[in-house]
Amino acid sequence: MNFETLQKDMITAMKARDKERKETISILVSAVKKLAIDEGTRENIPDELVDRAIIKELKTAKEQVETCPADRTELREQYTIRVNIISEYAPKMLSEEDIKEIINTEFADIAATKNKGAIMKEVMAKLKGKADGKVISAVVADICK
Repeated sequence: MNFETLQKDMITAMKARDKERKETISILVSAVKKLAIDEGTRENIPDELVDRAIIKELKTAKEQVETCPADRTELREQYTIRVNIISEYAPKMLSEEDIKEIINTEFADIAATKNKGAIMKEVMAKLKGKADGKVISAVVADICK
């Protein structure tokens, strides 16, 4: 995701007076700016940095939905809307089948050892930001059976 696109979408949401969308995109823009400052770049923010910030915010928003009390329906609905909006900007994650294929082709020698720790170390380094860690862990556990 391009940072400029994110900023333009926030302006569009402001003009459309779409409060939820504007607030959510504003959260994303703030998270990207904070991460960029932490990384030491203020100008020309790279797309992978933007994607990392979006993935982190998506994870946080999903946790908010999961931890929200059941009797707070309006709050849960607000968090769900936030998750849906952030999901529009999140990079597409690899599926279980894609992860299995990558492990069996690129990491066949390591996968043959059935050493879950070694496999996870190599695969996570390669697929960081491209696939969910929980999904990778489940696939590796299945391969190590």
